[in-house]
Amino acid sequence: MEEIKIGRGFAHGKIILMGEHAVVYGQPAIAFPFPATKMEVTVTETSGEPTIDCAFYSGVLAKMPELLESLRKVAELVLTDLNQQSAKLKIKIESSIPAERGMGSSAAVAVALTRALYNYFGRKLSKKKLLTIVAAAETIAHGNPSGLDALMTSEETPLYFIKGKEFCPLTLNLDAVLVVGDTGKTGQTKAAVASVAEKIRGSKAEYYQKNLDNIGDLVKRSRGFLEKNDAASLGKAMSEGQKLLKELDVSSYELDHLIETADSAGALGAKLTGGGRGGCMIALASDRKKAEEICLELTLAGARATWIYEMRGIS
Repeated sequence: MEEIKIGRGFAHGKIILMGEHAVVYGQPAIAFPFPATKMEVTVTETSGEPTIDCAFYSGVLAKMPELLESLRKVAELVLTDLNQQSAKLKIKIESSIPAERGMGSSAAVAVALTRALYNYFGRKLSKKKLLTIVAAAETIAHGNPSGLDALMTSEETPLYFIKGKEFCPLTLNLDAVLVVGDTGKTGQTKAAVASVAEKIRGSKAEYYQKNLDNIGDLVKRSRGFLEKNDAASLGKAMSEGQKLLKELDVSSYELDHLIETADSAGALGAKLTGGGRGGCMIALASDRKKAEEICLELTLAGARATWIYEMRGIS
């Protein structure tokens, strides 16, 4: 019996701790991989037209809806690079990363699909090529990506990141626990990014640029809080960051509601994570017991899902 040829690719979610939106404009951000949520792509051979099977569409690859245009771009770029444009493939995508919630789902699927296709054809994939392909897909998905999602969904190390510069690995050794809460509402990263771009070109450009600079300052201070194991100060910085993000109009009623719930439940600080206008929020808890209490209150307040992330000794 002939062995079935299979290609597999994997990726995981990501969390931005501090620096959303400002990172697009040269300010730093702190982010880390989030292995509690995963992406897996499997590639096998098919006898007919190439097909794709995922949560949003199941059918012929060439007829994918516009919603999946970034995914089509990945397949096109990879197959062209491998000189396999006529290959008859069946692509299956399985994910536990909630889509359009600021946890890197679009970058993760691009990473996993690229890896799966290279694996299927037995070709080596360099990190540089992977990031180039994912960047092209993310430009379609988000307009002006920072590159952070591509790095975080494909790497295992937390980063202090400045767009266009060499990134700096971080060790998270904080005596605190992070809670992630999903509003259940689709985020609007592309619209939020476009809105911020419009603001810094408008009549109040100086005001909004100062806002972005202040977020950058908070990120720099937060790096120090992580290094000094100062959870209380980090929590305050997170809450200050949320105020600045609200001024940029990238929060939402659902995010604000969960953030206020976390604060009332005793969080050290809370803010949105990712592009905003929906998606997920994060809260810092003093220990796991408090994190579990916050998770319960978030669930009672309407959170679609919650996760707990230990921030000790992660590097």
